[in-house]
Amino acid sequence: MKKISYLLIFLTFAELAALWFIIKPLEPIQPAAAIGCLPHENENQISDQFDPAATSGEYFGTNVTVPPINDSFAFVLGEQVGAKRIEVNLANQHVYAFEGNSLLFDFIVSTGKWYPTPRGTFTIERKVRAQKMSGGNKANNTYYYLPNVPWVMFYGNSQIPWYRGFSFHGTYWHNNFGQPMSHGCINMKTPEAEQLFAWAPVGTPVIVY
Repeated sequence: MKKISYLLIFLTFAELAALWFIIKPLEPIQPAAAIGCLPHENENQISDQFDPAATSGEYFGTNVTVPPINDSFAFVLGEQVGAKRIEVNLANQHVYAFEGNSLLFDFIVSTGKWYPTPRGTFTIERKVRAQKMSGGNKANNTYYYLPNVPWVMFYGNSQIPWYRGFSFHGTYWHNNFGQPMSHGCINMKTPEAEQLFAWAPVGTPVIVY
């Protein structure tokens, strides 16, 4: 009888434990840490913020002039992908735009220095005409405040979603193209970023190697 009683008590505790596990509230899942195109202590690079009155910014202790944005649209979704694709060669710091086997554009760029631009196959997933990028720390001279970064195209895949912040975009705060300068993004000369933005719809494949 004692063995049966102990067994019943054990089963009761086991059932209670199972019931507690079932009704216990789940802990919230914390989002993965973002990786940005620029120093990322305080990232806002996917906030779609646009300031039509902005004329100046700051990049690592240097004041920079913000070029005016003369049009009003914020998003461009594109038309048809067709046979278009974009290739990024990290070794020679070039971006190539193909339609089928025809090379249409060859741009010199700056990819990741402070954080490597990830290799892989991606697609353009979001296009933003202009937005603020800001963050860093003035104490160690990494602060930046860059209003209206132009012609932004975010790309991603199942492992690295677009909201991690990797993108093509125009650049007005440096002119050192041909060498790594970014925190993962692909810095382009602004007129060339505009060309690529107009040419590549959402869904365009991006191959980084």
